[in-house]
Amino acid sequence: MASGRRSTRLNGHNPTEGSPENDATKDQIETTNNESPETKLADDRCPACTPATIAQLDDEVNEQWAMCGACKVWYHWRCTGEGVDLDTIDKWFCKTCLTTDTTGKRAITFRAPARKSDRKRTTKNYANIEAGVNSDPKRFLNMMEGKEIKDDSFRRMEGSQVGLEWAEENESAMKEPIVIESPEGLGMNMPDENFTVDDVGLLVGEKNPIEVIDVASQANAPGWTVGQWVEYYNLEPHQRDKIFNVISLEISGTLLADRILPPRLVRELDWVENFWPSTRKGKGHTYPKVQLYCLMGVQGAWTDWHIDFAGSSVYYHIMHGSKVIFYFIKPTPANLAAYERWSGTEIQYNTWLGDLVDEVVKVTLTAGNTMIIPTGWIHAVYTPQDTLVFGGNFLHSYDIPTQLKVRDIEIRTQVPKKFRFPMFTKLVWYVGDKYMKDLKSGNVPSFRILDSLAALVDFLLSETRALERGSVQAKKEAKEQIPHDRVKDGPALARELAWRLRHASGNVSDDDYAQNGVGHMHKRKRMRSDSPPKFRNFRPKGWDTVLERKAELDSKTLHLGKNEEINKWIEWDNNQGSETEPAVEVSSRKNVITKVRRKAENIVERERIERIVEVWTWKD
Repeated sequence: MASGRRSTRLNGHNPTEGSPENDATKDQIETTNNESPETKLADDRCPACTPATIAQLDDEVNEQWAMCGACKVWYHWRCTGEGVDLDTIDKWFCKTCLTTDTTGKRAITFRAPARKSDRKRTTKNYANIEAGVNSDPKRFLNMMEGKEIKDDSFRRMEGSQVGLEWAEENESAMKEPIVIESPEGLGMNMPDENFTVDDVGLLVGEKNPIEVIDVASQANAPGWTVGQWVEYYNLEPHQRDKIFNVISLEISGTLLADRILPPRLVRELDWVENFWPSTRKGKGHTYPKVQLYCLMGVQGAWTDWHIDFAGSSVYYHIMHGSKVIFYFIKPTPANLAAYERWSGTEIQYNTWLGDLVDEVVKVTLTAGNTMIIPTGWIHAVYTPQDTLVFGGNFLHSYDIPTQLKVRDIEIRTQVPKKFRFPMFTKLVWYVGDKYMKDLKSGNVPSFRILDSLAALVDFLLSETRALERGSVQAKKEAKEQIPHDRVKDGPALARELAWRLRHASGNVSDDDYAQNGVGHMHKRKRMRSDSPPKFRNFRPKGWDTVLERKAELDSKTLHLGKNEEINKWIEWDNNQGSETEPAVEVSSRKNVITKVRRKAENIVERERIERIVEVWTWKD
């Protein structure tokens, strides 16, 4: 077990009611020697302390603590262990929780005797050897040696500047990475500076599995647990027989998740946060869990060129580590095409992607820095020192076309579904349903979002075509992706959203019916160029009342010289000339159409259309 760090327990707060009774998390913690007795008395007391045990705190060097698996409160093992060796305990509960247990399921259990170290041992990757893949973890650094890499010119922002207002009002927002050097004002919660990888093990659970990457091959190294990773991470660099990396430890639902809150901007934009039903998130529900990741890189770790799944944006906060170096490639059409040719092919192992694109820029981050990486940016990461990072992914409405473009690249390059954005299509249906309801109620989003939503509509219409005209398997898959708790008729939703989006953008007329002056209804004919498609399963909502008034033909005589330039007649004015100019007879007819409909309980929409037709005839 790890030692030599300060405790980050939170004794003194109320235990979480109904919290799952996970295995008791325990560790051997060495208190710092420079603390005064008064500080120790204030900070290191446990609920079971007695005057005798408190008096011994000054003399203790290594203090063992155990956390109750039910109430999550920490205790000195000396106060509660009754002489039993803590290392032999598997599950542990305090006396209060044992006494109040009505289920009969709480019981202190012991570990089986350990036979050998839990640390992962190095094994040769024979598949890579046979495929000729270089197993040198430094090959990435060697490959880019001597290459032209530019320093970045990305914007540095204050935390208070990074919010929804910035995204709405600044056309360049979320178009290129930004760096926030200090977390103040970001609306973000992170553990304190004393938090370490050992604490990650405690709060996530040391027996839980963890995905570890072999840096040399950039492939998964199976069979690791969180506890084994913590032990490996705590080795000195020269003691590590191979370089491994952790970049995908998702921590939702763990005790660690309670200490992390993404930046305010992320929570304001995130599709999962804002569009996935809250009743279908949390414990017991399956939903996209991508917003809370813990990344732990050791000295010399490298993550090869990649785009985050579905082109999702990323927030990235460095807890510890002298620096992390990012290499970026802008997601232009040409660069994305080059990435697609490079990704997943044999040239990936011996070709520097930077040679195939227009330019590579470098960003160096240090502890305390936060970076937001927008949609589709191709990037690689080098870790020159052991580093602890918290971050997460999020999809948003400001660059839907690029998100879908990256998803198409993933499909064409046959990225396994395991490494794609989870439940992507179902999430898009939820997003479409919410925007359709907003548009229906008159809540029109900003121009940036309206422009971006066109790509979302195209995607939903493609799902509709698969549902209606695809193969049996395609129909089955498309139907399974529709969240029927919110979307009762997917094709109807897609088509209505398409129509409403065009209407909100000013690209369609919705004159459905008109009523003449004597009360007879007649259907108004549309120009073919203005007519929306005849969508099956969807009919736009008509007007509740439509009244058309036709005025009698009016005629008058004016004096005005002829103007042979037809464009001069575009300006609509009284065109009154002098008596000396030729007489001209002007006949005119004015039609007025008034339309009214109720859109919601407290919303009425009214439209008035005036149509004036004039005919000018000069007298001989």
